[in-house]
Parts: sequence; structure tokens; C-alpha cells
Amino acid sequence: MAAPDVPASSPAPVPPPAPGLLPDAIHRAVEPGAALLRLETTHARQGVLDGAWWPRSRHVETELPALISALTGYLGPVTRVALDATAWQGIPTRLTVDGRVVHLDSDPVGDDTVLITRGDNDHFALLVVPPHTTADAAREAMARAVRADNITGATQILLATPEAPRLFGGAAGSGE
Repeated sequence: MAAPDVPASSPAPVPPPAPGLLPDAIHRAVEPGAALLRLETTHARQGVLDGAWWPRSRHVETELPALISALTGYLGPVTRVALDATAWQGIPTRLTVDGRVVHLDSDPVGDDTVLITRGDNDHFALLVVPPHTTADAAREAMARAVRADNITGATQILLATPEAPRLFGGAAGSGE
């Protein structure tokens, strides 16, 4: 069960999770009117996905800093982010976010997935909801992705979500 939206300007205090675990039910706007981030505790981390992210564009340098800042607050320092180069515009090799260097990898992870690395080798997979998805479809896809018992991959979740664009960069109205 997801917690209610929490405005990014006044995040609710969240006790740090045990090492290797996600915090309980985080569902918040990364910035007011901007991307949504949703994480759910999976104590054994057996689900296919650890969370979901709904960016508002495909511009790495615009979208990633807020995501990385939010994740760092819950997971600890993010060291790497892997993105599919076919879905994102201009992936630099690194970004400095909140005074820390985060390395970016152009990786064929799929245009509907982003891989986050905490520390040296602790990976978190997030469903990436295409920017032009309707709000109802985005909420539905994000809710499916964060279920602890989810065994469905990101592509299949988006294909099963009515009104969700079928490809990250190729949806009707994407125009970017």
C-alpha cells in the first residue's frame, strides 16, 4: 500500500531503512509539478522492480538531479545510473548532484528501465513511465511496479497499462 503524496518541499521525516532495504511506502513528487518517484519496501528484494519514476521529459540533465537527490535521501549515496541511450537525450558521463559525482552509463537496459547503483554493487531497478503518459495510466503502472510480489518486467507493465505510451520515446504526442 502506497503512502499519500508528500510535497518535495516538505518531505515527511523518514527513518533510515536497514541496510539493503528500501524505506516503507514512499510516493512523492520529486519536485512540485515535476517527476514522481515511488518506492516500496521489499524486505527480501524479490520483486523484479524496486520502484517507479515518471520523469517529465527525456532530458538527462534536467530530470536526473532531482531523482538522484530524492533517492540519496532514502538509499544513501547514489554512485551510478544506467540509462538506455536510445531513450534519453545527451547522456553525459557524469553529473555532480548535491556535491557528489554520479557516473552515468549508457546501457541497453531498455527505454522503460533505469538502474541505480548505491555503493559499489547494490542495484535498484526502476520502471520509467514515459513522460507523456496520462496521470491515471502512470499511477496504475507505478502501483504495479512497486508491488513486493511483482514478477512482471517494465515493458510488460507498460504494455498492460491502458493509455500508457508503448515506447518511452515513441508515444503519440511525445514531440520532444
